[in-house]
Parts: sequence; C-alpha cells; structure tokens
Amino acid sequence: MNNYTPPYKITSKILKLSTQISEELTKLQVGGATKVSPMLRKKNRIKTLAGTLEIEGNFLGEEKITAILDGKRVLGTLKELAEVNGAIKAYDKLEAYRYDDLNDLLLAHKILMGEILTTAGTFRSVNVSVGAHIAPQPNRINDLMDDLFAWLKASDEHMLLKSCIFHYEFEFIHPFGDGNGRIGRLWQSVILHSFNPIFALLPTESIVREHQEAYYKAIEESTALGESTPFIEFMLEMILESIANTLKSDQKSNYKSDQKVLALMKDNSRITINELMGKLSMSESGVKKVIKKLKDEGAIKRVGSLKSGYWEVNK
Repeated sequence: MNNYTPPYKITSKILKLSTQISEELTKLQVGGATKVSPMLRKKNRIKTLAGTLEIEGNFLGEEKITAILDGKRVLGTLKELAEVNGAIKAYDKLEAYRYDDLNDLLLAHKILMGEILTTAGTFRSVNVSVGAHIAPQPNRINDLMDDLFAWLKASDEHMLLKSCIFHYEFEFIHPFGDGNGRIGRLWQSVILHSFNPIFALLPTESIVREHQEAYYKAIEESTALGESTPFIEFMLEMILESIANTLKSDQKSNYKSDQKVLALMKDNSRITINELMGKLSMSESGVKKVIKKLKDEGAIKRVGSLKSGYWEVNK
C-alpha cells in the first residue's frame, strides 16, 4: 500500500481562508443552482484562457480569444494560435476529466500541447531546471506521479487544500517537456470542480495572472521550505478573490439589467415583455425576474391589465 503524503502544514491562515471560501461559495449558489449568468460564464472562461496563456508569455488576449471562439480569423503566430486552440480544447473537457486519474491528465496534456509538442501526452525524457530548482530526473517521474495520484485518490484532506497541494507538487516534479504551468493550473481547477461544479465557472487562472510574481514567489518559498504551505496560502487567496470578483460582476450585470428595464419603461410605459426581450437580448424568464424584483422594490407597478395596461415608474 502506498503511504506517500506530500509535506505541508495547516496554518491558521489556511483555516481562515478555507472558511471564507466556503461562505462566499454559498452566495454564488441559491437552492443548489448557480447564480452565475450564461454571459458571465463565457466571459469568465475567456478570462481563464487568456490568464493561463499570458502567464506563459502568450498575449493574444481576451478580444482575440473571443474572436477565435466565435469562429473568426485572427492574426497571430502559428505557435500563439496553436496554444490558444489547445487551451480552448483542453478547458472544454474540464468537467469530463476524472481528477484522480493520471491517464486523464496525460490526455489533457495531449489535447493542450498536441499542435506544439511531438511528445504531447508523454513525460519528458530530459533533465530540466526551473530557475534555481532542478526538477527530478526523468527516470523518477513515473513513480513520483503515481505516488502523487495515489495520495490524491486516498487522502481525506479537504479538496480545497488537495487542489493547492497537488498544484505545487506537480510543478515541483515538472513532468512534461513543456506546458507544466498550464496543466498544473488546469488540474487544480479539475480537482476543485470535483469538489463543487461552480469552480468550472470561476476565472481563478486570470487572478493568478494578476499576481504572477507572487505566484512564482510562493512556489519558490515552498521549495526552499521543503513543503507546500506558502503555496497553499497563496492559492487559497487567489480562489477567494476569484469568487469575490465573480459575485461583483454578477451583481453589476443584474444592476445593469434593472436600470435598462427601468429606462425603457420610462421611455414607453406600454412596452411589452416581448419588446423588452428583443431590446435587451434577454430570455422571457430573465425579463420577468427583473420585473418581479423591481415590483418588490416598489420601483414600478402595473396599472391595468397585461394587455391594455401600462407601467408606472416611481421616481
């Protein structure tokens, strides 16, 4: 039986951040359903893709990635475009990967790096160093990755922590010739998604990009210390910020919808739900939800019947 356990300590900061994350997550979910709008989901996925690629020096950016997703042609080097295509395909499968299956991680690497590396989906056969860190020799990678996945599958540690510990240990081993950073970040999201599906919608990678120097510093500190504790603390902070930003964006988009409906009703007191749907590109249930909210707040009231009545907007 495999008893390998990566070295780390549970600090009061880790406990505090884990509690805060759990509390913030509940705000994103109502009655088991996620509050994140489809538009924000797409925006967050684009942020995730741009973030994880920018960390590796690919600056095609959100606008061009959006264009690629919409099937438009964009200018970029062959390598840049291949990296974006690989990332799109690898993240498309995020919800299908089994977090504790090494073969799925190898498949993810093959999808991510297939257009760039001839060795995509297989471990490196050369020695590598990352900054001052000399990664383990190629002949040790198989055993180290088997140990790491055996721990991932068997450990009863909280999934939030497991995702951070795995991410650090994976970067320490650096099992591939290229694409280690991207796969490490993707796999942390895969582990988090298995804990709570809402993590597939959060752009944690783009938050890491905003704190890129601190990300590398946390990896270096953990390596110098011989345990992943500093990295766990750092990544929990990134996850918390990612949830907070998504909550803010969602509230902002809801606020915008409220204001737009009010403005249209002021402009035309006899505007119909169908007309509101058309002008705002919203679903019927979305428009009705906004109307109910505005009624509950006393911002509007309906005078007369649905057919022949009108909207009264309170100043």
